[in-house]
Amino acid sequence: MQLSAGPIGLRPLTTRDAHRWAQLRRENHEWLVEWEATQPPEAGGRSATYRSMTRDLIRQGKEGRALPFVLTYDDKMVGQLTVTGITWGSARWAQVGYWIDKGYAGRGIMPVAVALACDHCFRSLRLHRIEIAIRPENTASLRVVEKLGFPLIGTAPRYLHINGEWRDHMIFALTAEEVDGGLLGRVQ
Repeated sequence: MQLSAGPIGLRPLTTRDAHRWAQLRRENHEWLVEWEATQPPEAGGRSATYRSMTRDLIRQGKEGRALPFVLTYDDKMVGQLTVTGITWGSARWAQVGYWIDKGYAGRGIMPVAVALACDHCFRSLRLHRIEIAIRPENTASLRVVEKLGFPLIGTAPRYLHINGEWRDHMIFALTAEEVDGGLLGRVQ
């Protein structure tokens, strides 16, 4: 499945994206390192390789638990957006996480990409709630949820292990009832 709005697109992540993904991660290391999840010491082992991460996300996708997307601009990979933790049954919710190449940040690309993914989750998958967790210091990501109208529902102390420490996150969430007309219309 592919989602798009003008030059901005989301397509499934594949193992063939490994070279471009690695290139982007190298070029954006300083830009991303303070926001990226890390393994806490108690987890043991080493960091996952791109191949194992991709295989795991693709498996979760087939099981209906994740939607791993490549973020594209004019058909060029410029980041990643992943819908994870898809929960069915009476909950029907998921989380959205994302990153973008620094050279493409600030152009309004990520709000459109998040809107595309959320609209798909609400309309096609019939999920009821979407959450986004953001570190309070991450002003760029805070602008994304602000543009889309995600309300703050609270702060989660020591929510994720990021850049070597357990970090607090602000939790934002929207429900299907709050976006009758869809999120894409809010940013276009």
